[in-house]
Amino acid sequence: MDNRNIKFETALSELEKIIEKLESSDTPLDEALKLYEKGISLVRVCSSRLDSAEQKIKLLRQNKDGSMDETEFKS
Repeated sequence: MDNRNIKFETALSELEKIIEKLESSDTPLDEALKLYEKGISLVRVCSSRLDSAEQKIKLLRQNKDGSMDETEFKS
């Protein structure tokens, strides 16, 4: 599956399922490694989407005269 086009919510849901499987003690090593690799890929997708969303956030700041200015979000 090409993770570049996957929605954030879908990636997060799949990641949660992978975590549940990896936490179960009956997952065979080979399957666990494949799940881990897929999980890392999904983490990267989620992180990228969050970074992109953060860049789009605008903060409104009220000036002394009562007007509002938009500024880029800075963490």
